[in-house]
Amino acid sequence: MERETPCPQADDLLKLDQQLCFALYSASLAMNKTYRDSLKPLGITYPQYLVLLVLWEQDERSVSDIGDKLYLDSATLTPLLKRMEAAGWLERKRLPSDERVVIASLTEAGRGLRALAQEIPAQLLCRSGLAAGDIAKLRQSLCDLRDQLLQ
Repeated sequence: MERETPCPQADDLLKLDQQLCFALYSASLAMNKTYRDSLKPLGITYPQYLVLLVLWEQDERSVSDIGDKLYLDSATLTPLLKRMEAAGWLERKRLPSDERVVIASLTEAGRGLRALAQEIPAQLLCRSGLAAGDIAKLRQSLCDLRDQLLQ
């Protein structure tokens, strides 16, 4: 059985290297930089890549569904989708049966980016230096943490 490490002393609690939030933040910055380098040849940003991942998984999604999947509000997502539409990667249309609902659909150019992005996950796995199983465990732990914090 693993022994838990004792809680840090009160004077240690405000040290930067004791902050889980900073470890996550700095790892996120490093991850975003790595993705930025990998995505630059495709001409897409990391947030655009995330939207594309959602639409490559299932095309023709409502904007609110995309926002739910990415944990983004509409004020952040709408300008992002407008830029992607202007770039020719997706189209946005109102649902005729309910004009409040906007559906995002990939264009041929948006679908074509999938083949160009195919190697990016493997590149990131290699750059991480972690085994695939360790990546899966880390990803699950981070998802569990996110879900716990959002309760």
